[in-house]
Amino acid sequence: MSDWVLLLGGSTGHGAATAKRLAKDGYGIIAFHFDRGEAKKIAEETIAEVDHLSEGRCHYYNTNAASEETMNTFIPQIKEITSGSPLKLLLHSIAFGTTTNFFGAKPVTQRQMDMTIHVMGNSLLYWTQKLYGEGLLANGSRIMGLTSEGNYVALEGYGPVSVAKVAMEAIIRQIGWELGEFGITANAIQAGVTPTRALTKITEGWEAWVENTKKRNPMRRTTTPEDVAGTISMLLKPEADFINCSIIYCDGGESRSGTF
Repeated sequence: MSDWVLLLGGSTGHGAATAKRLAKDGYGIIAFHFDRGEAKKIAEETIAEVDHLSEGRCHYYNTNAASEETMNTFIPQIKEITSGSPLKLLLHSIAFGTTTNFFGAKPVTQRQMDMTIHVMGNSLLYWTQKLYGEGLLANGSRIMGLTSEGNYVALEGYGPVSVAKVAMEAIIRQIGWELGEFGITANAIQAGVTPTRALTKITEGWEAWVENTKKRNPMRRTTTPEDVAGTISMLLKPEADFINCSIIYCDGGESRSGTF
């Protein structure tokens, strides 16, 4: 087992916080992001910090991680970076999809649905298949994806992402079921409402979401990316070897405390 982790989406939000936390924990960071414009500047700041924290054991690639061409191109490079040793973690933290309703003025199209489900759900399966085939996932490796309360609650503009999250949860459950006998576990982390750049893209009323969340959350605050990063860090420890095919809640009890 190597001390390298692979993050799909590691430049902002949960992915960035996880990269920083795991770099502090001593892991080397391999990450993909797909940023342009202002987001690219934010990504560059994250990369510089992760590079410092990891003492140079940091490889970031600004390209579409959901593309099969990207997988085929970079997996050999990943194998070279780890010297062929399996990754400790494959984290799916890609927050890119269509946020719109199924009906109304701009109903979601088939192309938008297909893209969202592939990028935010199915792509985790294809990465896992290819990495496993190359021996980059083995006994002790963890596979994780980020989900949300929107996986079972209908929300304004969240329909396509909700479908993608449900698909990802099913993929994670099946991966853990099939690969568990080899010591490879797969789990989803369900974060609470988190004020990240991705949240602002879901609805113009995101600020109201944040305020309502603070009122209904038992701990009277929103989830932070650092909360999620800490949970992921904890789940990499040997004590978590038997946690598999599960949804791990990191929301302060928010999902058990009423509706939006």
